[in-house]
Amino acid sequence: VGILQVAVRVQDPEAAREFYGGLLGLPELKRDGARSVWLRAGDAVLMLEQNLRGKGPGEGSGHVLALAVDDLGSWKEKLVLAGIPIEDRTEHTLLFRDPDGHRVGLSVYEL
Repeated sequence: VGILQVAVRVQDPEAAREFYGGLLGLPELKRDGARSVWLRAGDAVLMLEQNLRGKGPGEGSGHVLALAVDDLGSWKEKLVLAGIPIEDRTEHTLLFRDPDGHRVGLSVYEL
């Protein structure tokens, strides 16, 4: 069993695509007009959706979307240059927020 996809609610799918696709470098797989953009995140798909099916909170989340990277130093520099504040840091992970307030982590932690 593995992660197939993760869907996050976003206000503006194109702005979210610029963040995850442009800044973080996730390649685009599919888009559904202006409503959603799907990006490749390793073996999984990150779905940036204006509307999520089912019940739940109306905005954001308390979750962390952690993405595996090879080096924190270069990513820290890239985030700082892009004006993205780093909210927290552990030995293995940088934590910050996407344009919709979702917590995102870049991590070198190996399971």
